[in-house]
Amino acid sequence: MSAGSELTGQLLVATPQIDEGIFYRCVVLLLHHGPDGAQGVVLGRALPALVDAVLPGWGSSDRGSGMLFQGGPVEVDSALAVAQVPGIGEPLPGVRGIFSGIGLVDLDSDPALVLPTVERLRVFAGYSGWAPGQLEMEIARGSWYVVARAVGDAFAPAECNLWREVLARQRGPLALVATYPADPGLN
Repeated sequence: MSAGSELTGQLLVATPQIDEGIFYRCVVLLLHHGPDGAQGVVLGRALPALVDAVLPGWGSSDRGSGMLFQGGPVEVDSALAVAQVPGIGEPLPGVRGIFSGIGLVDLDSDPALVLPTVERLRVFAGYSGWAPGQLEMEIARGSWYVVARAVGDAFAPAECNLWREVLARQRGPLALVATYPADPGLN
């Protein structure tokens, strides 16, 4: 991967080399990747809180689970929302398209105007971030697999094992990593 490669919209899947902490067996959706660094959100990790408890009006829609999800270790006292948006068309109020089928929601917007226009919504506390060149170095060291996303990945239920599911759908030897034991010493 060259320093200028664009990974926005791809998934980062933690390799077994990451054996503890927030990124252990996680999947990150990259919302931005460029010369200024990278930002994304950890997928599928619900927090013991409802969205409406911290952002009234945003969790009461049938467009999402109502649960708040952990986006990463950066700025955990802030929130961002990712929405599945309908096909190419008119811009949606309060939503900025970032790549095919996915947009970032302006949580300062009126939820009554935004929620009816999106297909699904997921609210994250915090995000995952990398300084310029940091992610590329971590990928080169073998900490992350970079794979294509499926539309539903960003909205995977908390009870699924997204790490295993994403790896299992890959082709070739990478699919075998899905069976890697949590503690290889017990194998």
